[in-house]
Amino acid sequence: MGSDNTPSNVRPADELRDSPRPPGAREQPPDGEGRTLRRGLLLLDRLQRAGDAGLRVVELCRASGLQRATVHRLLATLLDTGHVQRSGRFHYVAAVRREAQGAGASDLARRIAPVLARVSKGCGDAAFAVVREGHSSWCIARHVGTYPVQILSVQVGARQPLGVGAAGLALLAALPDDEAQAAIHAHGVVLARYGGMTPERLELLVRNTRERGWAVVGNHAVQGALGVGRAVCDAEGQPLAGISVAASTARMTSHRQRWIAGLMKEALEDWDRGAA
Repeated sequence: MGSDNTPSNVRPADELRDSPRPPGAREQPPDGEGRTLRRGLLLLDRLQRAGDAGLRVVELCRASGLQRATVHRLLATLLDTGHVQRSGRFHYVAAVRREAQGAGASDLARRIAPVLARVSKGCGDAAFAVVREGHSSWCIARHVGTYPVQILSVQVGARQPLGVGAAGLALLAALPDDEAQAAIHAHGVVLARYGGMTPERLELLVRNTRERGWAVVGNHAVQGALGVGRAVCDAEGQPLAGISVAASTARMTSHRQRWIAGLMKEALEDWDRGAA
C-alpha cells in the first residue's frame, strides 16, 4: 500500500515449514495460539465498537476482562500489523481498512518516493507523505534518514486528524476555507489528545501556514518533535498530498526550518517538471 525504506527480515510461515501438510488436512493451532488469537480479536472488536473515540488501555482491560500486561502485548502486535493505531498519546482505535483507495495511494506513494528520498538525504531526517481521507490525514510513504536520532513520528498507514502533523497541516491549509473549517471542527474532543490541540490553535496554525507558504508544527503529533511541511498540488493547483520532515525540537532551529522548507520546494518543483 505505502512505501517505507525500513528493511524487514520477516519470512512467510510457508517458507519455514519443512514439509507441506497432507492434502485435505486442517492445521489446528495449539491451545495457547488459539487463545491468543481469540483475545486479539476480542480487543479489535471492542475498539471497532468504540469508533473514532477509541479506548485507553485501562478501558480495554475493563471491556475485555484481560490483564494490563496481556492487553499491552496484544496491542503491540495489532499496531505492528496495522489493525490498530494510536489516537493521541493514550487512546487506541481500530485502523480503517482502505482497499478501495489502495491503488491510487500506492501509485502516488511510488511517484513521490524520490522526493522524500531526496529531501531526507539532504537533511538527514525522516521524510513523510500523507493524503487526505475525509477530515483526517493518512500516511502513504516514509523515508528514514541518516541522522543518528530519527523522529519516526508516524507509520505508513497511520491516520490522524488533519493538521496535527506538519504534512497534514500543509495539506489542510491548501484546502478551500470552508473545507478547512469543516476539518478543523470535525474531531471534537479527539483533537485534544494530540498535545492539547484545539480548534482555535489549529485555525491559527492554518493562517500562519498560508502566510508563510509552508507549515510548522511541534509537540502535537509527537511530544518533543517538530515538523516542517509543504503541500503537493496538481497542475490546477488542487492539493494532492502533504510532505514533511520531522526532527527533535532542539534540532529544528528557525534557520533549519527555513532551509528544509527550501529543500522541499526545490524537490517538488523538479518533481513537477518530471526531473525528480
